[in-house]
Amino acid sequence: MRTYQELFRTPEFTPFFLTSSGQVAAQTVSGLALGTLVYTATGSPLLSALAMFGPSLAQVLGATMLLSAADRLPPRATLTALSLVFALGTAATALPGLPVPAVLALVLCLGTVSALGGGVRYGLLNEVLSKEGYLLGRSAINMSAGLMQICGYAAGGALVALLSPRGALLTGAGLYLTTAAVARLGLGKRPPRATGRPSVAQTWRNNARLWSSRPRRTVYLALWVPNGLVVGCESLYVPYAPEHAGLLFAAGAAGMLAGDILIGRFVPRRWRSHLAVPLLLLLAVPHLFFFLDPALPLAVPLVTLATVGYAASLVSQERLMALTPDELSGHALGLHSSGMLTMQGVCALLAGTVAERTSPATGITVLAAASVAVTLMLARGLREKEVPPSDTVIRTRTGDAVPPSPGSPVGTDTA
Repeated sequence: MRTYQELFRTPEFTPFFLTSSGQVAAQTVSGLALGTLVYTATGSPLLSALAMFGPSLAQVLGATMLLSAADRLPPRATLTALSLVFALGTAATALPGLPVPAVLALVLCLGTVSALGGGVRYGLLNEVLSKEGYLLGRSAINMSAGLMQICGYAAGGALVALLSPRGALLTGAGLYLTTAAVARLGLGKRPPRATGRPSVAQTWRNNARLWSSRPRRTVYLALWVPNGLVVGCESLYVPYAPEHAGLLFAAGAAGMLAGDILIGRFVPRRWRSHLAVPLLLLLAVPHLFFFLDPALPLAVPLVTLATVGYAASLVSQERLMALTPDELSGHALGLHSSGMLTMQGVCALLAGTVAERTSPATGITVLAAASVAVTLMLARGLREKEVPPSDTVIRTRTGDAVPPSPGSPVGTDTA
């Protein structure tokens, strides 16, 4: 699969694409409205930031408690139900007189549940598309997410001004309901990818199984840490250029879009496997020049160039899928998404702390330098040749997947 035209001709991809795009649009509109609502009620920048970005930090709870369900629940029903839960939860935050602690508690609960949604969603994408088409599909989803965030923030700001924050929250709830309808009517009925009951204990066992492989550990660290540190750099754009931060964020979105198109559409697989480290370095190195406190005409092209490097996540996800058994694909992708969002939230807090004690330009430079250092430490592992996953499974007559025993017979299924 080489073109976006072929991609959208694939059965189920279009409704999947619309479902994913609707989810991002709803999150963006409701997140901005919620941050504004909490800030208006409390005057606290910290509580406002927690309202907007608390769900990212709560992803770690979902990753440790719920992810075993990502491969053990039917995808269509689960995505529909989760969108309905988000619609109800978002509408509840708009209730007049609801105390701020209750609002934040709802937000954190929804953030925890969203970790499961990421695992189910991207595990389904791995089923809808062939392994050769996964990277192109994820590229299209990434581009849509960037565009939905830009449009969502613009629309959310207009809705807050025209309807009030509560009106914008109800609009977000309506978008979630629309997403639920698209998922229910557009996606096909598929069985779960794995059998057995989901549980916290099973989530921990699967996490341990995924983490037990050194190549997978390296890929996870590459997906989480350099990316998170650069998002920490971006979190300082507002204090760095208060009147022009929107231009820096728009430049970053443009660079990310260009990188996704370039890597997802035009770079052959035989070349992509060598690009993870160069792209991660590209993501961080231009931010080092912020030590010079560049003026806007230089800062904008630096940010645009740097964010092309976000395409490293496409290359690393492709490698992760090559190293992961099929029955754990949803869990593996959910762990990636949850870990990435959690690390982004942590690094944003770290960046704010450094900038508070020094300056925004210094904070950007320090986190960029840390990203370069982590990438160089991971470089050797990322350059190793891909090997099939070693944790093979045996299929029993009932379809259960069990770890192999020593001396497993020829014919044991592998990912």
